[in-house]
Amino acid sequence: MTLRLDSMTAAPDAVKAVYGLENYIASQSGLDHRLIHLLKLRASIVNGCAYCVDMHTKEARKDGLSEQWIALVSVWHEASIFDARERALLGWTDALTNIAQTGVPDAAYEAMQAVFSEAEITKLTVAIGTINIWNRMAVGFRMPHALDEAA
Repeated sequence: MTLRLDSMTAAPDAVKAVYGLENYIASQSGLDHRLIHLLKLRASIVNGCAYCVDMHTKEARKDGLSEQWIALVSVWHEASIFDARERALLGWTDALTNIAQTGVPDAAYEAMQAVFSEAEITKLTVAIGTINIWNRMAVGFRMPHALDEAA
């Protein structure tokens, strides 16, 4: 796969604007980092973004999330490892990431309402939107993921 363009060189102000959202989510939103890892990894899997799946898997592992937890994000519907908040967020992430197909069903929103405040739902939705921007840039511009050294 060959990189189509370097977005930071092509439009640095646009990329910096997305970084502004990223910085808000990471350091000002007050969101649990476990939830941020979850939605970033799930949206990246749904969007088929190897660059972001690689990055967010490594970040989740570095922050102490288990290999099992990370691996089962891709099959969360069948996995019992996720709690009610995580399951609601996974469903919400799927619905928003696939919005053209899902229309974001009431059931997905109701699951979120049951376990998150309106402020949390808003912040998590911004975080989902942000990772979807990154995924679209990485997939659209064919950003290659780093290759780890052989074990």
